[in-house]
Amino acid sequence: MAWLLDSWCLSLILVLAAVGRATAAGYSTPVFHPTAWKLAYATFYGDETASETMGGACGYGNLFTNGYGTATAALSSVLFNNGYGCGQCFQLRCVNSKWCYKGSPSTTITATNLCPPNWSKDSNNGGWCNPPRTHFDMAKPAFMRIAQWKGGIVPVMYRRVTCVRKGGLRFTFQGNGYWLLVYVMNVGGGGDIANMWVKGSKTGWISMSHNWGASYQAFATLGGQSLSFKITSYTSHETVIAYNVAPANWQVGMTYGSNVNFH
Repeated sequence: MAWLLDSWCLSLILVLAAVGRATAAGYSTPVFHPTAWKLAYATFYGDETASETMGGACGYGNLFTNGYGTATAALSSVLFNNGYGCGQCFQLRCVNSKWCYKGSPSTTITATNLCPPNWSKDSNNGGWCNPPRTHFDMAKPAFMRIAQWKGGIVPVMYRRVTCVRKGGLRFTFQGNGYWLLVYVMNVGGGGDIANMWVKGSKTGWISMSHNWGASYQAFATLGGQSLSFKITSYTSHETVIAYNVAPANWQVGMTYGSNVNFH
């Protein structure tokens, strides 16, 4: 019995050590889980090239080069949540419409834009994104994965799902040596961000304020310093730290990668 107890203790120590190494490396534990299915509606914008979806209120720029492709959607204000919905992933399937494909196949999209209210139109006749409606205005290629585009608008069932990303978080810099604006992309797990901090090689951790979409800003003198970032997920509240993301000679307009992400 003694050797069994010793073996069990050794296994526990090895597991704790592995967890410790993962935490030290800046990784969060997998805590995000899919939500329950809910009812909403979906339309589409743009054409089959999805060129009109580029840019967007989340600030992801070119969705092709930044890894989001055509599987994207603009969210109504309720879902967009003042930009905190940026990067979230949703699984959708068309239901209860003659325009739905047989078998009601699903597709997964990333929130990259805002579908603003149109108060000149009735909420049930053109003002699809007027609060309090829950609505997805999808890139046309994404819409065509669940329904015939001729349908225009279809009821959908949707749920939040884990964002599966390749590689680590990416940071695109704007601003200057006294004001740093950072767009965070390729966010895994819940896909979203609640809080963010930056640390220069000559400073402590500096809290960044939410600017808009997926961007955060710091009014600080950070030029000539290597930069690290600490990020907390809006949904899971997990925190990851990306050390030494940008070198001391970082420049605005550049994108810097990391080796950490949410899971």
